Amino acid sequence: MPRRAKELSAIEVRRLGPGVHSVGGVAGLLMQVSDNGAQSWLLRVRVGDKRREIGLGAFPEVSLARAREKAAEVKEAIRSGIDPVEVRKAARSALLASQRQGLTFIEAFEKYAAKKLPELRTDRYRSQWRATVEKYAFPELGGMLVQDISRDDILRVLHPIWENRTETATKVRQRIEKTLDYAKASGHRTGDNPAAWRGNLELALSAPGKIAPKGNFPALQLDDAARWWADLQSRDGISATALAFQALTASRTGAVRLATWGEIDLEARLWTIQPGRTASKIPPTGKPHRVPLTDAMIALLETVPRIGDLVFTAPRGGSLSDATLGKVMRMIHETDVKRGGTGYVDARTQKRAVPHGNRSCFRVWVTERTNFDGDMAEIALAHMVGNKVRQAYDRSDMIEKRRAMMVAWGAFLSTSATASNLAVVR
Repeated sequence: MPRRAKELSAIEVRRLGPGVHSVGGVAGLLMQVSDNGAQSWLLRVRVGDKRREIGLGAFPEVSLARAREKAAEVKEAIRSGIDPVEVRKAARSALLASQRQGLTFIEAFEKYAAKKLPELRTDRYRSQWRATVEKYAFPELGGMLVQDISRDDILRVLHPIWENRTETATKVRQRIEKTLDYAKASGHRTGDNPAAWRGNLELALSAPGKIAPKGNFPALQLDDAARWWADLQSRDGISATALAFQALTASRTGAVRLATWGEIDLEARLWTIQPGRTASKIPPTGKPHRVPLTDAMIALLETVPRIGDLVFTAPRGGSLSDATLGKVMRMIHETDVKRGGTGYVDARTQKRAVPHGNRSCFRVWVTERTNFDGDMAEIALAHMVGNKVRQAYDRSDMIEKRRAMMVAWGAFLSTSATASNLAVVR
């Protein structure tokens, strides 16, 4: 029969010197004392065919009485067929796995944003992209762990804005979905994405297109175009000049506002916008967009002072804003109303026309008043024409034919309504 160790008291345990000492009370319970006096509990026990040394904590944080209780509990577990060491390893692995998955929505969004934001073309769009999530998603989801976010949590974010701010709500949903996709791909959550639309949120929310159909920009009416152009020509200032250039070229306002002299080749009579250029709407992987310059466009550019690299420089420096061009449109409209006219409004919505609507006016003119090819008009508007196969093989941008079309468009704007209504041939 093995010799039983003497049961030491707490005072005796405290006085033990360096080494490993039996303390009695439970077979195999030891006090381990280091050379620097640190004391800890150790239980030597056999588990199956393995000899184990199981730590039970430090003394005096774990008292003598508690050490004997823990040792008895461990031995009872072993008699029940449980290996405490393997249980502890499994628990530690589960804890580490949980910590690796313990990513909050804010942390996941920041990691995803770091990869996504460089793909966006402008600082303004990058700011808007972040702001929608920060404003609407962070208050509800920000501090939640991504693995805990459920469909109900997503709906709690979307319900308050889905009916009255549908376009914004749709973007918020998409960005939440992408953030959670990123979290899943990074190993921080499992299962289906609770922000997915198809087969999920579409069953709980109205279809965006049904409750908030996307509208077009209010456009200048064809019968008002010549009168509007005459009013615009009566105005001075760089903003009015930029708006005139935008109307003549049927370009996007952003392309005009940030146009540079380096893009303008007066000798070749071309304005070339490179892919990825800020506010161009041309993706970095796209093709350069060439705009044929007519005599009217060149004459207008020759009136613009060369202050810096930008063609149209704001009075205080830098680029013009969208609001500046919109203000010119608004003032022209208000002036016409004050003198007893009808102003310049969209034919369908009766809303005041905006600069971007000049592009629609141009497109309607091509369709209703000319024999120019519709695809040629789409190229002029920097739209993609045809399917991917056609785009790959038909690389002509019909620059000279488009030049003739833009000459006719300028003539339509600058002549009387009666004269400009004459059919234009190719």
